[in-house]
Amino acid sequence: MKKIEAIIKPFKMDDVREALADIGITGMTVSEVKGFGRQKGHTELYRGAEYMVDFLPKVKIEIVVQSEDVDRCIEAIIQTAQTGKIGDGKIFVTDVVRVIRIRTGEENEEAI
Repeated sequence: MKKIEAIIKPFKMDDVREALADIGITGMTVSEVKGFGRQKGHTELYRGAEYMVDFLPKVKIEIVVQSEDVDRCIEAIIQTAQTGKIGDGKIFVTDVVRVIRIRTGEENEEAI
């Protein structure tokens, strides 16, 4: 099992969710997050004063899938979240050792 974490632009969230649903991925955790990478924030004008906005709003999607589904998920995320501009985001894939469904006690593949 693998955990996929994708940090994307907020306006791409619905498109990514639909693309993942189209390939059979229905469960995910979504968080509103802030951060920056090479983009390094930007400046904004407020009441005539310019100030630096260090952290930009992003959305973090977390999905746990079978190992054989990882490439399809990554492809769906890239195809829908990519704008070709700086700040499109990142995808992280990590191993998941154990999953337990709290309600039933099911573990691993049955718990996904």
